[in-house]
Amino acid sequence: MADSETIERTEHYVRPDVRAFLDMMNAIDAPPMSAVGPEAARAGYIAMGQMAEADPRPLAVIRDLTCPGPAGDIRLRFYDTREVREAGPVVVFYHGGGFVIGDLESHHSLCTAISADLDLPVVAVDYRLAPEAPFPAAPDDCEAATRWIASSPAELGRTFTGLVPMGDSAGGNLTIVIAQALAAKPAAVPVLVQVPLYPVADDNLDDWSYHAFAEGFLLTRETMIWFGEAYGAEQGHPRSAPIKGDLAGTPPTVLVTAGLDPLRDGGRAYGAALIQAGVDVTYLEMKGTIHGFVQTRKALPSANDDLAAILAEVRVKLAKAGA
Repeated sequence: MADSETIERTEHYVRPDVRAFLDMMNAIDAPPMSAVGPEAARAGYIAMGQMAEADPRPLAVIRDLTCPGPAGDIRLRFYDTREVREAGPVVVFYHGGGFVIGDLESHHSLCTAISADLDLPVVAVDYRLAPEAPFPAAPDDCEAATRWIASSPAELGRTFTGLVPMGDSAGGNLTIVIAQALAAKPAAVPVLVQVPLYPVADDNLDDWSYHAFAEGFLLTRETMIWFGEAYGAEQGHPRSAPIKGDLAGTPPTVLVTAGLDPLRDGGRAYGAALIQAGVDVTYLEMKGTIHGFVQTRKALPSANDDLAAILAEVRVKLAKAGA
């Protein structure tokens, strides 16, 4: 890792819309999440989304339902552009929020955009949150839900031929963890493509990017430490730090990082490890933007182009898989 003097001297490219948004957010000078606690942090996350996120896209189907889980029913939200469709893939979406905040509402608009742009059904998973339900509650719930979805249950009224796990941040971590679990013990249908968006790929908080973007770029190093303490995962456990898991069976991957993100270097290292393992990887680093950009598409107009580029690569991978 570079020393603190080198970090302070480094000039970072920041897009104009990102600079304006950061200036506004930094001027608010709100207390850190660690100071307000989980409930207030969750409410603040929803409030920021209402201010910064694009409006939901209209869809033919938006429906809440549940599936069985290891600790009771798991809430899901089902999205589709069509009332009826032929057999095909399904996107299983895991929301971000450090395993502490986030829910079906925080990522509702994003899920409508994914379904609309890919013209695919999307099922969002509302897994249990820490600290009330610490590690491994989140991956356990997501794996149970994904296996249930893969079985084409009658409640969804669809026949699925393959899975596309996708998620942002903590949800990107869960994307990788679930893809690894399904490689080790396959579900009813295969994973066709995984799409981790600026994922928590490792639990190392000493990467250069964790210090270069420690504060002032929306997500802070302090917040990541607080998330990690609340989550309570065993250090280095592959179900928490999936870069340490078995990468050989990883499905084709569209991996995304943000240029101004504390998590950036962990994502870069994960991409390099996948390439070393012989995985088909498309790696996109969105320069000059911040963690969470896919959820701030009203405040950051450039993020709409980023999301379009990501989903275009997903379509390419699905076409290669014959889906």
